[in-house]
Amino acid sequence: MDEKQQLQSVIMELVRRRGSEKTICPSEAARAFSDDNWRQQMNAVRQAASELQAQNRIRIEQGGKRVELNDVSGPIRLRLREDTDV
Repeated sequence: MDEKQQLQSVIMELVRRRGSEKTICPSEAARAFSDDNWRQQMNAVRQAASELQAQNRIRIEQGGKRVELNDVSGPIRLRLREDTDV
């Protein structure tokens, strides 16, 4: 499993634990993946999240609305899609 797949697994585990009613911050995934250098992982986490959204597994949100990662700047949140198998 490469780093991207590992990050996607971490994201999916965290959003599943949180459930579709709540979101996680991408920094939670970065910290779970590498607590020592989590800030350096943020771009990779955002890219992994973008791919998971393209696969219809999660939603990327800003201000409670679904967004495309390339269309926004600033803080985002990650949510498990309601129709994703837990």
